[in-house]
Amino acid sequence: MGLSFVIGIIIITVLVSLNAFNNSSLMDKMMYSAYLSKHQKEHYRILSHLLVHKDASHLMFNMMSLYFLGTFLEESLVFSYGALQGELFFGLIYVLGGVFATLWPYLRNQDNPNYWSLGASGAVSAVIFAAIMWQPDMKLYLFFIPVGIPAYIFGPIYLGLEYFLDKRGNSKIAHDAHIGGALFGILFILIINIDKGKEFLNLIFG
Repeated sequence: MGLSFVIGIIIITVLVSLNAFNNSSLMDKMMYSAYLSKHQKEHYRILSHLLVHKDASHLMFNMMSLYFLGTFLEESLVFSYGALQGELFFGLIYVLGGVFATLWPYLRNQDNPNYWSLGASGAVSAVIFAAIMWQPDMKLYLFFIPVGIPAYIFGPIYLGLEYFLDKRGNSKIAHDAHIGGALFGILFILIINIDKGKEFLNLIFG
Protein backbone atom coordinates (compact mmCIF):
# COMPACT_ATOMS: atom_id res chain seq x y z
CA MET A 1 0.00 0.00 0.00
CA GLY A 2 1.39 3.41 -0.96
CA LEU A 3 1.78 6.50 1.12
CA SER A 4 -1.59 8.00 2.01
CA PHE A 5 -2.48 11.54 1.00
CA VAL A 6 -2.86 12.51 4.66
CA ILE A 7 0.57 11.27 5.67
CA GLY A 8 2.12 12.94 2.64
CA ILE A 9 0.55 16.29 3.54
CA ILE A 10 1.69 15.97 7.15
CA ILE A 11 5.29 15.14 6.23
CA ILE A 12 5.61 18.02 3.78
CA THR A 13 3.88 20.51 6.10
CA VAL A 14 5.99 19.55 9.11
CA LEU A 15 9.24 19.78 7.15
CA VAL A 16 8.42 23.16 5.62
CA SER A 17 7.07 24.59 8.89
CA LEU A 18 10.11 23.47 10.89
CA ASN A 19 12.36 25.07 8.30
CA ALA A 20 10.35 28.30 8.36
CA PHE A 21 10.56 28.52 12.17
CA ASN A 22 14.25 29.31 11.76
CA ASN A 23 14.02 31.15 8.46
CA SER A 24 12.08 34.40 8.73
CA SER A 25 12.62 35.16 5.05
CA LEU A 26 10.98 31.91 4.02
CA MET A 27 8.14 32.51 6.47
CA ASP A 28 7.50 35.98 5.05
CA LYS A 29 7.46 34.67 1.48
CA MET A 30 4.95 31.92 2.25
CA MET A 31 2.44 33.68 4.53
CA TYR A 32 -0.89 34.75 3.10
CA SER A 33 -1.36 38.42 2.30
CA ALA A 34 -4.55 39.44 0.53
CA TYR A 35 -2.92 42.81 -0.19
CA LEU A 36 0.12 41.30 -1.93
CA SER A 37 -2.08 38.82 -3.76
CA LYS A 38 -4.10 41.66 -5.23
CA HIS A 39 -1.52 44.41 -5.71
CA GLN A 40 1.64 42.39 -6.41
CA LYS A 41 -0.04 39.39 -8.07
CA GLU A 42 1.56 37.03 -5.54
CA HIS A 43 -1.25 34.52 -5.90
CA TYR A 44 0.96 31.59 -4.90
CA ARG A 45 0.44 32.68 -1.29
CA ILE A 46 -3.11 31.32 -1.49
CA LEU A 47 -1.58 27.84 -1.24
CA SER A 48 1.89 28.41 0.23
CA HIS A 49 0.51 29.62 3.57
CA LEU A 50 -0.92 26.14 4.19
CA LEU A 51 2.63 24.86 4.70
CA VAL A 52 3.84 27.27 7.40
CA HIS A 53 2.68 27.73 10.99
CA LYS A 54 3.16 30.23 13.77
CA ASP A 55 4.79 27.84 16.22
CA ALA A 56 5.07 24.18 17.21
CA SER A 57 1.74 24.07 19.06
CA HIS A 58 -0.08 25.58 16.05
CA LEU A 59 1.54 23.01 13.78
CA MET A 60 0.87 20.10 16.12
CA PHE A 61 -2.81 20.95 16.63
CA ASN A 62 -3.49 21.20 12.90
CA MET A 63 -1.56 18.07 11.99
CA MET A 64 -3.13 15.99 14.77
CA SER A 65 -6.61 17.06 13.67
CA LEU A 66 -5.71 16.28 10.07
CA TYR A 67 -4.28 12.88 10.99
CA PHE A 68 -7.27 11.61 12.97
CA LEU A 69 -10.20 12.96 10.95
CA GLY A 70 -8.30 13.13 7.68
CA THR A 71 -7.35 9.46 7.87
CA PHE A 72 -10.96 8.52 8.57
CA LEU A 73 -12.24 10.63 5.67
CA GLU A 74 -9.59 9.46 3.23
CA GLU A 75 -10.23 5.78 4.01
CA SER A 76 -14.00 6.30 3.76
CA LEU A 77 -13.74 7.97 0.36
CA VAL A 78 -11.38 5.31 -0.97
CA PHE A 79 -13.71 2.56 0.27
CA SER A 80 -16.74 4.19 -1.36
CA TYR A 81 -15.23 5.42 -4.63
CA GLY A 82 -12.06 3.38 -5.17
CA ALA A 83 -8.44 4.34 -4.66
CA LEU A 84 -8.04 6.79 -7.55
CA GLN A 85 -11.29 8.70 -7.20
CA GLY A 86 -11.28 8.54 -3.41
CA GLU A 87 -7.78 10.01 -3.16
CA LEU A 88 -8.71 12.64 -5.75
CA PHE A 89 -11.77 13.66 -3.76
CA PHE A 90 -9.73 13.92 -0.56
CA GLY A 91 -7.05 15.97 -2.28
CA LEU A 92 -9.66 18.34 -3.68
CA ILE A 93 -11.27 18.79 -0.27
CA TYR A 94 -7.94 19.70 1.32
CA VAL A 95 -6.44 21.89 -1.40
CA LEU A 96 -9.60 23.62 -2.62
CA GLY A 97 -10.81 23.90 0.98
CA GLY A 98 -7.62 25.81 1.76
CA VAL A 99 -8.18 28.07 -1.25
CA PHE A 100 -11.87 28.63 -0.44
CA ALA A 101 -10.90 29.54 3.12
CA THR A 102 -8.98 32.58 1.81
CA LEU A 103 -11.95 34.10 -0.07
CA TRP A 104 -13.61 35.87 2.86
CA PRO A 105 -10.28 37.14 4.26
CA TYR A 106 -9.39 38.33 0.77
CA LEU A 107 -12.60 40.34 0.39
CA ARG A 108 -12.05 41.87 3.81
CA ASN A 109 -8.34 42.60 3.57
CA GLN A 110 -7.39 43.04 -0.08
CA ASP A 111 -6.42 46.66 0.58
CA ASN A 112 -4.99 46.08 4.06
CA PRO A 113 -1.17 45.71 3.95
CA ASN A 114 -1.10 44.83 7.65
CA TYR A 115 -3.13 41.64 7.30
CA TRP A 116 -1.15 38.39 7.35
CA SER A 117 -2.22 34.82 8.02
CA LEU A 118 -0.64 31.40 7.96
CA GLY A 119 -1.36 27.79 8.70
CA ALA A 120 -3.41 24.90 7.37
CA SER A 121 -6.42 25.59 9.59
CA GLY A 122 -8.77 26.46 6.71
CA ALA A 123 -7.91 23.29 4.79
CA VAL A 124 -8.08 21.18 7.96
CA SER A 125 -11.47 22.73 8.74
CA ALA A 126 -12.68 21.61 5.30
CA VAL A 127 -11.53 18.06 6.07
CA ILE A 128 -13.12 18.07 9.54
CA PHE A 129 -16.51 19.20 8.29
CA ALA A 130 -16.40 16.89 5.30
CA ALA A 131 -15.82 14.06 7.80
CA ILE A 132 -18.69 15.32 9.95
CA MET A 133 -21.01 15.31 6.95
CA TRP A 134 -19.81 11.87 5.92
CA GLN A 135 -20.53 10.29 9.29
CA PRO A 136 -22.50 12.73 11.45
CA ASP A 137 -23.17 10.20 14.22
CA MET A 138 -19.50 9.59 15.04
CA LYS A 139 -18.15 10.86 18.36
CA LEU A 140 -15.55 13.63 18.46
CA TYR A 141 -13.25 14.16 21.41
CA LEU A 142 -11.66 17.44 22.44
CA PHE A 143 -8.53 17.73 24.56
CA PHE A 144 -10.34 19.35 27.48
CA ILE A 145 -13.61 17.35 27.26
CA PRO A 146 -13.30 13.64 28.16
CA VAL A 147 -16.74 12.78 26.76
CA GLY A 148 -17.35 12.17 23.06
CA ILE A 149 -19.60 14.71 21.33
CA PRO A 150 -21.75 13.54 18.39
CA ALA A 151 -20.41 15.15 15.22
CA TYR A 152 -23.82 16.49 14.17
CA ILE A 153 -23.95 18.42 17.47
CA PHE A 154 -20.30 19.46 17.50
CA GLY A 155 -20.43 20.89 13.96
CA PRO A 156 -23.16 23.53 14.41
CA ILE A 157 -21.80 24.54 17.84
CA TYR A 158 -18.30 24.96 16.42
CA LEU A 159 -19.52 27.07 13.49
CA GLY A 160 -21.66 29.20 15.78
CA LEU A 161 -18.71 29.81 18.09
CA GLU A 162 -16.41 30.69 15.19
CA TYR A 163 -18.99 33.15 13.85
CA PHE A 164 -19.40 34.77 17.28
CA LEU A 165 -15.65 35.10 17.80
CA ASP A 166 -15.21 36.54 14.32
CA LYS A 167 -17.91 39.16 14.93
CA ARG A 168 -16.42 40.05 18.31
CA GLY A 169 -13.04 40.68 16.70
CA ASN A 170 -9.85 41.49 18.62
CA SER A 171 -8.45 38.07 17.83
CA LYS A 172 -5.35 36.99 15.95
CA ILE A 173 -7.11 33.81 14.85
CA ALA A 174 -8.57 33.66 11.32
CA HIS A 175 -12.07 32.58 12.30
CA ASP A 176 -13.37 33.63 8.89
CA ALA A 177 -10.96 31.21 7.22
CA HIS A 178 -12.13 28.39 9.51
CA ILE A 179 -15.74 29.09 8.55
CA GLY A 180 -14.91 29.26 4.85
CA GLY A 181 -13.05 25.96 4.94
CA ALA A 182 -15.86 24.30 6.88
CA LEU A 183 -18.51 25.46 4.40
CA PHE A 184 -16.46 24.12 1.51
CA GLY A 185 -16.08 20.72 3.18
CA ILE A 186 -19.83 20.52 3.74
CA LEU A 187 -20.63 21.61 0.20
CA PHE A 188 -18.21 19.14 -1.37
CA ILE A 189 -19.75 16.15 0.39
CA LEU A 190 -23.25 17.30 -0.56
CA ILE A 191 -22.17 17.53 -4.20
CA ILE A 192 -20.74 14.01 -4.36
CA ASN A 193 -23.35 12.39 -2.10
CA ILE A 194 -26.52 14.33 -1.29
CA ASP A 195 -27.76 11.43 0.86
CA LYS A 196 -25.15 12.40 3.47
CA GLY A 197 -26.98 15.70 3.91
CA LYS A 198 -30.24 13.85 4.41
CA GLU A 199 -28.63 11.64 7.06
CA PHE A 200 -27.34 14.73 8.86
CA LEU A 201 -30.78 16.37 8.90
CA ASN A 202 -32.44 13.17 10.05
CA LEU A 203 -30.15 13.03 13.07
CA ILE A 204 -30.96 16.61 14.03
CA PHE A 205 -34.70 16.59 13.38
CA GLY A 206 -35.29 12.90 13.92
